[in-house]
Amino acid sequence: MPATYYPAVIDRSSTGYGVSFPDFPGCIASGTTPNEAALNAEAAIALHIETMAKDGDTFPAPSSLEDIQPVDRAEDIARILIRVDTPAKVNRVLVSLDENLLRAIDAVASNRSAWIADAARARLASGR
Repeated sequence: MPATYYPAVIDRSSTGYGVSFPDFPGCIASGTTPNEAALNAEAAIALHIETMAKDGDTFPAPSSLEDIQPVDRAEDIARILIRVDTPAKVNRVLVSLDENLLRAIDAVASNRSAWIADAARARLASGR
């Protein structure tokens, strides 16, 4: 999947730290520390992008950090870039699988292709 970097703004509140994405209104994250907020921001935008992709929405071009306007009544402490793996075009491929393995996948998955893709992503993320 191609990587894109979207800006995020971390601000301080009375209860911790919040993160907003200028390019994705409504996509927010929070944490008790700036680091926790940034990590939660990665998960929040990944889920947001995944939902947009399933809905067939187009992704906005990333804003530059310099173009981000301050938020009223917020104490910005950092502006960061969050890496997002944007889904690419889906390609149909022919894959050969053992019949028993295929039966086992079908027993637990409502969508065989999505299940196999998720398993591949998890394996790639684990570095093995």
